[in-house]
Amino acid sequence: MICLNYAQSPLGAGTSTASTNDAATIAACNAYKKRNTGSKAWDTCPDCTVIQHNEIKACESKAKHLGGDEFDYYCKQNGASDSQ
Repeated sequence: MICLNYAQSPLGAGTSTASTNDAATIAACNAYKKRNTGSKAWDTCPDCTVIQHNEIKACESKAKHLGGDEFDYYCKQNGASDSQ
């Protein structure tokens, strides 16, 4: 998963461009790795790892611990607009 920032596109109102936020992705991944909020798969992420995919840093869990809402929360806590 990655953290994103959105900005209004030069194409006009209602359009936006997305850019990756590597610093927020790294911070969100590290925060998620420390997470321990229950017994569901997304409540912990002992295998959360920052990986490099081409030019983009991403957070990966081979055991599929990452939850979208939870990762989005950590991205926003670290200055990003959204996650994907």
